[in-house]
Amino acid sequence: MAEAFCRELGRDVECASAGSKPAAAVQPDTIAAMQEVGVDISDARPKGFKDLPDLKYDYLVTMGCEVDCPFLPGAKVVQWQVTDPYGKGIDEYRRVRELIRSEVTNLLARLGHLASNRPDNHQPLA
Repeated sequence: MAEAFCRELGRDVECASAGSKPAAAVQPDTIAAMQEVGVDISDARPKGFKDLPDLKYDYLVTMGCEVDCPFLPGAKVVQWQVTDPYGKGIDEYRRVRELIRSEVTNLLARLGHLASNRPDNHQPLA
């Protein structure tokens, strides 16, 4: 979710996502929750830290470090407390989606990389 929102909302920024124990496939509830807000991640595949490109990263965002915390030399660490919604139903995936979207938006804005021409998916008040 974080990588998809970063790509969707960011400007002049590269994003990568990985986990300490990646699943074999993206969970269907994750795909469904993201599709609800117009973000298609159906082709996404989970990656481990060793699968990331060998690049210099400016930031490392952790989402609670419930397992192993990664280390990327030179990266500033940003810690978010995001619980894993696995097995907790679509409503929990939606809650986590909104939390992640908010955190990504705030981080991109603080760094000056929030795209100003992002589409507004809010419905007009009648």
